[in-house]
Amino acid sequence: MTGRRLIGSASCSVVLAWLMLLPQRAAAHDRTMSYSAWQIDGARARVVVRLSALDVSRFPWAATGERDAVEHRLADYLTSHLQLLAGDTPCAVHEGPRSLNTTPGRLAYEWSVDCQQTGRLEIRSTLFVEVASAHLHFARVARNGLPVERVLSAREPVWPLEDASASPGGGTAGTSLPGYVLIGIEHILSGYDHLTFLLALLLIGGSLAEVAKVVTGFTVAHSITLGLAVLGYVRPEQAPVEALIGLSIALVAAENVWVLGPRSAAVPRLIAATLAVLALVAATGHGRVPALTLAGLALFSMCYFNLLGCVAGAASLRWAIAFIFGLVHGFGFASVLVEAGLPTERLVQALFGFNFGVELGQLMVVALIWPLLRLALTRGEAWRLVIPNYGSAATLAVGVFWFVSRAFG
Repeated sequence: MTGRRLIGSASCSVVLAWLMLLPQRAAAHDRTMSYSAWQIDGARARVVVRLSALDVSRFPWAATGERDAVEHRLADYLTSHLQLLAGDTPCAVHEGPRSLNTTPGRLAYEWSVDCQQTGRLEIRSTLFVEVASAHLHFARVARNGLPVERVLSAREPVWPLEDASASPGGGTAGTSLPGYVLIGIEHILSGYDHLTFLLALLLIGGSLAEVAKVVTGFTVAHSITLGLAVLGYVRPEQAPVEALIGLSIALVAAENVWVLGPRSAAVPRLIAATLAVLALVAATGHGRVPALTLAGLALFSMCYFNLLGCVAGAASLRWAIAFIFGLVHGFGFASVLVEAGLPTERLVQALFGFNFGVELGQLMVVALIWPLLRLALTRGEAWRLVIPNYGSAATLAVGVFWFVSRAFG
């Protein structure tokens, strides 16, 4: 395939993928999560709920209604789909709900309930199940001075609460280590942006040893930033992180197209120039990614492509790019546990279990995809050109879409 045909094919794939993705703006955010903190005192309780404005936009009534009407509808929705029950009877709302101030892109509501009935207390969440069946809700309860948390989902929507005097292992027990492992697996398997990034890396991954280096680099990097974020040493804003994850996909896919093509100097120059222009746009106050970050990526892109041109095979540097962008993806993983506000004594178990689950899910995907890619690439010269070229073009389109929608949408 000539360089001109390669560029033409890649451009065609980009346009087609872009047109297919345009109606799916809300789908740019793959994982939906919400959080609640309950303060229970006898038959009364106060709850604060936090959620993403982008997740709320999945509801048709949220996208078309006036702001005041949407807020009223959302408040009613929250109180009817996140409830404290006493003896199977929902506790009545006696104060609120009212909206709270929070960070851009996030929503928070607070209300109080009064349980008139007697019986065992339970928390039930059916939030977002109509629009996102894989939604996770992190509930944290403080009762009689004993804070504990549990993750609720469509598979397990009810959390029975026992008295503080209940025996160990009773219904109040929080999510266990295996539970967090399962959450980590579900998170990576539903994290289509992370999986797309891995696919972009594997498209020209090479031998098993080279793939192992790539996966190791990605694993080590995101484990570092995941731990730092969850333990509170760094707290980056989530919106820029989500946008940069999309940009990382686009850059790796662009590298694939460049490596497989004539390696024209115009490609890295175009990438660097585009990032520099975006940095200038960000400097004027537009977009969610800081101007300095985009300027740094422009410089990094030029240096990386120059270095790439000096080595015999692109795979020899793949572990480095996987490590660098893996640091960004780690902050994306961390959002699950950071916003949950886990007590210190629960952080280590949650962090270890969640990270192990992410790694396990990631290895499952690699073990499935890489052999299939290797098998397809051995079918002949045409397959060795078509799969990496068109696959990279498609992931490039997806990465650009995610970056634009998350940074400027």
